[in-house]
Amino acid sequence: MTTAQKERTTDELKELAEQAGRDLEDATPLEILKWAADTFGPRFCVTSSMEDAVVAHLASRAMPGVDVVFLNTGYHFPETLGTADAVGAVMDVSLITLTPVQTVAEQDAEYGPKLHDRDPDKCCALRKVKPLEQGLTSYQAWATGLRRDESPTRANTPVVGWDAKRQKVKISPIARWTQDDVEAYIAEHGVLTNPLLMDGYPSIGCAPCTFRVAEGEDARSGRWAGRNKTECGLHG
Repeated sequence: MTTAQKERTTDELKELAEQAGRDLEDATPLEILKWAADTFGPRFCVTSSMEDAVVAHLASRAMPGVDVVFLNTGYHFPETLGTADAVGAVMDVSLITLTPVQTVAEQDAEYGPKLHDRDPDKCCALRKVKPLEQGLTSYQAWATGLRRDESPTRANTPVVGWDAKRQKVKISPIARWTQDDVEAYIAEHGVLTNPLLMDGYPSIGCAPCTFRVAEGEDARSGRWAGRNKTECGLHG
């Protein structure tokens, strides 16, 4: 068994995460992802909402063939599904698509139609949080595209931290980047992006709960607009 594949206790993983968060605070995203690849090997994956493929692209440079996990909630825009298909087809990654236990029709039959309008937290739990928890079972560490400048709730995101809910190492390699940094990377490397980003949607989630944002407004203000909700539950 290689070092990258070794089993670690929960305490060892937590200590590893906290130490790496300190050591890698000033590292580049690629350096952080190379550390993840060397440390966890196939027990490491990237999650992507398919808003863009920046982190997936970075991870593919650090670990060719890396698992990229995509949650197909059943409510995505066609453009989002098309972006996921393109990422799987043209990038050096292994695209893994997770789906909820119930189809939308089955969920409607049990809870009533448009649960997302009546109880968005419940809908997110069923169609995002639970499938991700199940899908991450075989991994010790997962990477996200969280950035500190996205919202106040993400301002303290560590580049490497401990995901207490899932008992895993959580890596946010572009946490210190700004939107300008993201756009510069996309331009330099020709990274795939969701077409909706050019159509007034700076933050893209499920179609029923995602709206266009006026110029100058907070990027995430179009998510669950009019509700006291800013996160789907995957990150807090």
